[in-house]
Amino acid sequence: MSREWLYQPCRAVDAGVETSAREHQAQLTKPPGSLGMLESLAIQLAGLQRVAQPSVEQVWISVFAGDHGVAAQGVSAFPQAVTGEMVRNFAHGGAAISVLARELGATLEVVNLGTVNDPGELPKVRRAIIAASTADFSEQPAMSDAQLEAALAAGADSIRAAHAAGAQLFIGGEMGIANTTSAAALACALLGETPERLAGAGTGLDGAGIAHKSAVIARGLALHAGTDDALEQLRRLGGFEIAALTGAYIAAAQSGLPVLVDGFITTVAALAAVRINPSARDGLLFAHRSHERGHGIVLDALDAKPLLDLGMRLGEASGAATAVPLLRLACALHNQMATFAQAGVSAA
Repeated sequence: MSREWLYQPCRAVDAGVETSAREHQAQLTKPPGSLGMLESLAIQLAGLQRVAQPSVEQVWISVFAGDHGVAAQGVSAFPQAVTGEMVRNFAHGGAAISVLARELGATLEVVNLGTVNDPGELPKVRRAIIAASTADFSEQPAMSDAQLEAALAAGADSIRAAHAAGAQLFIGGEMGIANTTSAAALACALLGETPERLAGAGTGLDGAGIAHKSAVIARGLALHAGTDDALEQLRRLGGFEIAALTGAYIAAAQSGLPVLVDGFITTVAALAAVRINPSARDGLLFAHRSHERGHGIVLDALDAKPLLDLGMRLGEASGAATAVPLLRLACALHNQMATFAQAGVSAA
């Protein structure tokens, strides 16, 4: 598949609708700005969706799963077999995101991009197998050109499915043992940062484990130094699921489907997407500031203002799913509050 689609312009926010939404907010029975980010969220969603009354009742969640060769370096507190086991758990409804999606009435799609212990055919799991794992980026590029393109395309496929289902909001999640190592390495390359600043505990490493993880990342960065092309950095340091998220975010922005970005790993994918196609930035909302070290630095690089700060670091799209009720409340307030004229209340 050609990569040219990645660079096609993204759908612009409707400035006229956004202006109308802002003027509508000014007429509602409250002091201007008194609902804070709930007001700006509704205005942003109106502009993105190009409608006077925004809505996020129809939510599509795609969790992309893939294993990482760098796990062989002992950078995770959990064994690599957990990735495939969690794919099975997603399918059977036992994971945190499974519970959250049910509570939200959201569609949950799981995309298996390749695990070392393949769980086989499972209900509600789309098999888009690329390989059992990426290569170990501390020794060689994580992906071939063909593998990168397949992962990007898998993300775009999820956006097409979301549109076909009438989704009003897309959330991407991830699962893959050692993927905080890959995400931290990619963020270091994209931002010119050091592993010591961006590498965190992941699944629960102690201080010595984080130091070892940083050293592995440093080896990978030294090996792959010499390019500032974001797509090439993604190929050399990323994972199948990180690349799929990157493709999904670009495809969503091109088609005008708003995105709610989850935690550290998905935010690094969002950073890669924006570096590849800067026009993708306007379509991104940010759910939460995770407890993972480095997330705040990546958020700042995107000038992102997350909605929540709950100390979460699970991944799976769990933080973004938790923030959906705030978006729904923002839309309800925008759409249902009376204006001063309707309520017979004196305006300032």
